[in-house]
Amino acid sequence: MTNSHNPEPLTRDNAAVVLVDHQVGLMTGIRDYSIAELKHNVVGLAKAARALDLPIVTTTTSAETLWGPAFPELADALPEHAFIDRTSVNAWDDKRVEEAIRATGRSKLIFAGVSLEVCAAFPAMRAVREGFDSYVAVDASGTFNTTKRETALVRLTQAGVVVADGASLMVEILADNASPEAAGVYAALGMDWSILVGQVRRSA
Repeated sequence: MTNSHNPEPLTRDNAAVVLVDHQVGLMTGIRDYSIAELKHNVVGLAKAARALDLPIVTTTTSAETLWGPAFPELADALPEHAFIDRTSVNAWDDKRVEEAIRATGRSKLIFAGVSLEVCAAFPAMRAVREGFDSYVAVDASGTFNTTKRETALVRLTQAGVVVADGASLMVEILADNASPEAAGVYAALGMDWSILVGQVRRSA
């Protein structure tokens, strides 16, 4: 299956990040990544977005009654950031979430969520229908079994959503390694190979 959807590049001026339901209760069911790896990827995405000064919208679902709060490392990475708690399955169906997304003024939306096939996919597909370019950072999402992961990726692609990893999306936005923000972005992403390169250079 091919997909010819190839939108204009992400930039600091056209992109926003939407983090959906990275909650402690949902994280316990993740099976396609280790919990440590998924936390690393989500926190890295959030910190890199901050380093690039991108708008960030965050949500939870029924935090008091079902899935608990956002996991602590993410909350710590976004100090004083308000998580919009809702009851709707699709985050976009909550008027406060939709208004917050539209208020960013950005045309390209990067989604990540637990779970991939619902929390990330549903608003990402809705964003396409609303005329946005929509992306999902798969490695900052996570889900509960292989079938859910595989079918989510197919459905997202069919819907015209760009699937990628969070680090690649952030580096695309960075665009220039000579940028003053480059060190902060790479530090936020915490990529093992990048850290090793720095260590080798310092030891030479």
